[in-house]
Amino acid sequence: MASALAAAAVDLAKAGVASPRVDAELLAAHVLGVFRGRLPLIDTIRAAELTRFRELVEQRARRIPLQHLLGTAAFRYVELAVGDGVFVPRPETELLAGWGVERTMPGAVVVDLCSGSGAIAVAIADETKAGRVIAVERSPAALTWLRRNTAGYLVAEVVAGDVTDPALLSELRGSVDVLLCNPPYVPDGTAVPAEVSGHDPAEAVFGGDDGLEIIRPVIELAAALLKPGGSVGIEHDDVHGEAVPELLRADGRFIEVTAHRDLTGRPRYATARRR
Repeated sequence: MASALAAAAVDLAKAGVASPRVDAELLAAHVLGVFRGRLPLIDTIRAAELTRFRELVEQRARRIPLQHLLGTAAFRYVELAVGDGVFVPRPETELLAGWGVERTMPGAVVVDLCSGSGAIAVAIADETKAGRVIAVERSPAALTWLRRNTAGYLVAEVVAGDVTDPALLSELRGSVDVLLCNPPYVPDGTAVPAEVSGHDPAEAVFGGDDGLEIIRPVIELAAALLKPGGSVGIEHDDVHGEAVPELLRADGRFIEVTAHRDLTGRPRYATARRR
């Protein structure tokens, strides 16, 4: 087992994978059906398992996302089903979700816009006593994954809709307690890793020339949906550390606008309260 892991890590490093040893170990644990921490206790594996492991390593070397090969992505305290057609949730988004969890009181109405796999919505439903969690997504392919991931949560509702539509969720105007959004925000033409360019849906990644094409209508929608004192949190690109807070201030309907950084110190999301 040790030699197979070492060889896999070398191959993945040569292919430009950012965490070759970790990815090799996670793939091996997946094939063997064990926790990654138990791998040192395994001396040998069957021929069929070794063949399957090498197949997965070869696919990862072609920069197929690790989460696609595993079939799931870890997000806070849950495992989300992911695959072709849906954006793989990133660890940095856990910070925005955590901020939302802290502000979700029992019985609250929470809206997750551009929900994708449902990562934020599921985290809120899993960790709080929210009264309703509404996840909004427009992509038919992503909606399939979203419905699958939210199926086990009674408070979670899925809405097929476009966040640029000002009439979206009109029945909730002025009644939402917390609104969260991880929209497509990478400026068009920005170089992205092979896993992103080859497998994440472009409509879930790129946000127009300046990356703010979706964020602008999201801010407008948040102002309409939130009740007075309600909270909004929006993830953004690291080049938007000043732009998104400024858009929130310029709207005039928000107070306590705050910029937040991720664990690497990069600007990552902005929050505010409805005036």
